[in-house]
This record gives sequence, C-alpha cells and structure tokens, in this order.
Amino acid sequence: MTRNHRIPPSPLPQREGVDPVRVRLPAEGPWATVREHLVERLAAHAGVVEGMFDAGQVVGADGRAVAPDAVYVPGMFVWFHRELRAEVAVPFPVEVVYRDEHIVVADKPHFLATTPRGSHVTQTALARLRRELDLPTLGAAHRLDRLTAGLVLFTARPEERGAYQGLFRDRRVRKEYEAVAPYAPALPLPRTVRSRIVKERGVLAAYEVEGEPNAVTRVELVERVEPAAGHQGTLGRYRLTPATGQTHQLRVHMNALGVPILGDPLYPVVTDPVPAGDFRRPLQLLARGLEFTDPVTGVEHRFRSGRVLGAWTSYARWAAGQ
Repeated sequence: MTRNHRIPPSPLPQREGVDPVRVRLPAEGPWATVREHLVERLAAHAGVVEGMFDAGQVVGADGRAVAPDAVYVPGMFVWFHRELRAEVAVPFPVEVVYRDEHIVVADKPHFLATTPRGSHVTQTALARLRRELDLPTLGAAHRLDRLTAGLVLFTARPEERGAYQGLFRDRRVRKEYEAVAPYAPALPLPRTVRSRIVKERGVLAAYEVEGEPNAVTRVELVERVEPAAGHQGTLGRYRLTPATGQTHQLRVHMNALGVPILGDPLYPVVTDPVPAGDFRRPLQLLARGLEFTDPVTGVEHRFRSGRVLGAWTSYARWAAGQ
C-alpha cells in the first residue's frame, strides 16, 4: 500500500506577506503528544510553545486548533504563525521590472533580503511584493544575497515554480553582474576564475580549498576611473559572469584576484556586523542582467537592472555614506 504524501493546503492565511510555518511530524519518535514534539523541535523559550497551544495558535489541516494534549500522530501536518518581531525598515523600494501571469521580475535594493530567513522576515523582497502586488501565491525562483542589489525572478503560480527554479538548477539562465573594486594594472583581464568554494554553516565567510572546481566566474574590466575623488587609487568597474552559483562566489573570486569588492564586510577581512538601520556604503555588487527562455511560454526574456552603483558615480559620496 502506497502512502499519500500530498501536502494539504495551508489552513492559515499569510500575515504581512509571510507564510505560516508548516511542520510534519516524523514517522517515528518518543513523543506522546504533538505538544511534546514541538517543544523539543522548536527549542523555544520556556512556555512559548505551551502558550501557543493554550491560545489555539497551532492548527491542523482542517484549520481547527490542536489541543495541548492531542495524541502524537506520525505524518500529521500542523501549522502556526511565527512571532513577527519588529524589524528596521529598509528605506528603498523594490522596483518591478516585468510582470505577466507567470512571473514577476524585480529590481531589489541593497540591504533587503530576498526571502524570509533568520531575523529578516517581513523586510524581504518576497513579503513586500506579496503585499504590494496583492499576490499571496508569489514565490522566489532563486535568491540574491541581502547585501547584493539587482534582478530577482519570482513566480506567480505555485504549480509552475519548479519549472523556473529548474532554470537556475540546470544553469540555463545567463546572469551578469557588475562590481566596483580597486583597479590592479598587473591583473590580466579578461579571465575565467575556477576554484572550489566551501561555505560552512555558522561561518560567515566562504573560502577556497583544493579540489575539483565547483565555482566558475568570467571577470572582465569594463572601464576604470583615475583617480576617483576621495579614493587613494584607481577604481575599476567590472563585469562578472558566473557559470555556477556558489554562495558568495563573486565576492570570493574578486577577493582572490586581489581586488575585493568595495563595501564588502566579509572579504578580505570579516569586520564587525553592520548595525541595524545602517544603510551607508552598500556592497558595490549588482545583478545587472538576467536572460533565459521561459520554460512555460517559450518567450526569450532579457532583463536589465536600472540601478547604479554609488561608488562608481561618486566615490566620495558613497564613502561618506550619503
């Protein structure tokens, strides 16, 4: 007999563009009640999970509150809303570059996370767009680092999301980035950088190791400015074309070449965390271009970000945090 692993639809609506948390109870375990499992699984402060049950905030697939003494049922789904803590608002808009019935292409600002994660939940591009476009089914096909600005592809229909995510998984998207970094006259460009990058959980910076390359980036110098007002040396504007998508790949490769991207708090040296609300001197990295064949409609898409990197237009103003 084959078990039905279909995930039931959420019985809870979104809050501020954020989905409720869905938990499926493991097939085996020592727990006598649903509450016992969630207390162990969520590792919340004492009394938090109990309070959720007492308030009827944990519900089953039928939308009814799960009783505090409800018997543990392997494979059961439950839902609840996470506590939405106050977040510092990112004071820059998310620009919609393109929208049709299948996709939304947005031009994300620096400092805004793509999707809810960690301490960034409501202040994310996904949550904002769901609210602003009144489109609760919106989902992300891929992600950009919070500190990186530029183009992000979102999907409008959950049943089509896998097709668009597959474009990135199968490397059928051409991505072009722009960066501002020091100019190194002795660095031969253009060139293709290949290395093996490792990113450990809990460690902020990724690093290169010996082994089969898993990260490939084409690096080209577009132009240079000499001298940049307020900067001791010459600056370069670079075109970066990644063939792979390792975490922090472009930042690691530029640093390895001796030209770390301006405003990077991790490379070459991990600095103190940027305080919440400090939006000065953003990382000078921009997802400039996105090209792909639409897997649903067959349309050839080519999108360009309209943003500019502040350190290139005025290094002095960028350095002063203006």
